[in-house]
Amino acid sequence: MTEHTQTPDKSCCDSECFLKHKHRADKEYQDLIHRLNRIEGQVRGVRAMVEEERYCVDIITQVSAVTSALNAFNKALLSQHIKTCVADNIRNGNDEVVDELCETLKKLMK
Repeated sequence: MTEHTQTPDKSCCDSECFLKHKHRADKEYQDLIHRLNRIEGQVRGVRAMVEEERYCVDIITQVSAVTSALNAFNKALLSQHIKTCVADNIRNGNDEVVDELCETLKKLMK
């Protein structure tokens, strides 16, 4: 079972504001960090291309690769979210998580 906790958001003036946290298994954490490190490297590469005054189409091609990598990151994170957070909340009787998931999917599909 996954661990979900809420802590007060220190930037929020209202005592009702909470940040949600989730403990991730080492493998999941390492996979997400690895993906983010690759994406970060790709973005730095795009910046270097701009600084080197590379051809627009070449830069656009690299930006497309970054976009694909971010989409793959989102898919992996969303899949884990559904398998853990959403499933656990539904099992515990918290059906509000379904509305949260629907709103998240709407944001992803813009």
